[in-house]
Amino acid sequence: MNTSFHFAGVALVLCAAFAAEAAQTDAEKAAGDACESSVADTVRRMRGRDALEVQFVGAQRALSPLPDDEVGVKGEGRYRGSASGPVAFTYSCTFNAKSRSTTGVVFSDKGGARAGSGDTWQPDLTNLSPEACEAATAAALKRKHPRVDRIAFDPNSRKLKAAPNAHTSLEGQGGVVRAPGMNSVPFTYQCEFEARSGKVVDVKTSD
Repeated sequence: MNTSFHFAGVALVLCAAFAAEAAQTDAEKAAGDACESSVADTVRRMRGRDALEVQFVGAQRALSPLPDDEVGVKGEGRYRGSASGPVAFTYSCTFNAKSRSTTGVVFSDKGGARAGSGDTWQPDLTNLSPEACEAATAAALKRKHPRVDRIAFDPNSRKLKAAPNAHTSLEGQGGVVRAPGMNSVPFTYQCEFEARSGKVVDVKTSD
């Protein structure tokens, strides 16, 4: 046996194995980083001033292969605001290696202290936009009060609930000045979203 050829063959096999392992590690890192970025954006959207800082616990990140070149990512993190203590949460997300996009973003505060984040129902927050709900609410208030002067929303009042037809409901509070010179009065609002598309299909206000 030619020893030099044997060693060369072994070296090639080892190089290929190391390259495959490095590629897998890079793919897993890309999936984890992309999901954590999407989760952080979602937490900030949903928690407003309560989530000025979002951090993740790297040791708790877990990845699992899924069909169609997708990777499931689960983990833990914490967020905090300027005047609030840290709040721990868990999250899950799906990363598509072909499109490099994320879907199925879900997060839940540990301890279930907030409405809409309990263990029995978990909304897909990927396409849900509180800003779209607030824009629809503002339009509804302007139709109700054509001389409206000012509308303000309280992001800390947002609550998520399950709605009929597999939709998601977002409720909140705010204040509206119905006409110049008038005092601000409180109002409540409720938007109904198509869970998969994030489209606002209905909005209700009460003031």
